[in-house]
Amino acid sequence: MNLSQWFQKGIPANEYIQSMKHHQENTNYIREHFTVPTEDTEFFPTLKQEKLRVIAITEDWCGDAMLNIPILLNLAEKADMEVRMLLRDQNLELMDQYLTNGTSRAIPIFIFIDQAGNERAVWGPRAASIQQFVEEERSKLPEKEDPKFEEQQKDMYEKMTNRYVNDPSVWDAVYESIKLTLQ
Repeated sequence: MNLSQWFQKGIPANEYIQSMKHHQENTNYIREHFTVPTEDTEFFPTLKQEKLRVIAITEDWCGDAMLNIPILLNLAEKADMEVRMLLRDQNLELMDQYLTNGTSRAIPIFIFIDQAGNERAVWGPRAASIQQFVEEERSKLPEKEDPKFEEQQKDMYEKMTNRYVNDPSVWDAVYESIKLTLQ
């Protein structure tokens, strides 16, 4: 399948969000509260001219997707880009073409394509500063064999989710990272 066919197979963004069983409330919260910076007035007309479409490889249980999808959707709205969602676990043939570090099926992955279906840019799964935050948090965990690992990992995920949902500087970092990829 080519990228245009993958795009056509995708779920429209609003339909995907309405069907979410995990993180729907947080995704909607970020989408409603994140505002694209008004100073980017020159960026969007240029981006609109490219008439890009976006394939978002995601899963609704993913905390990084919960953070990144609403930022993408707000940016896409300003740039008149249609976004379609593909569930990672049902589309491994595509996912495996966009592995993180050549080995990891980390999500979300955003594939920006032109009207002819040519790949223009790829972003994901995290902004660099968010990746650094995640690595710092993971470094505090005990070894997986440690009896406290599962509990501390759960606490780490709660802390990360809380920051993703409540820290606008995180939203701004994601936005700037996606924007940089598209420039």
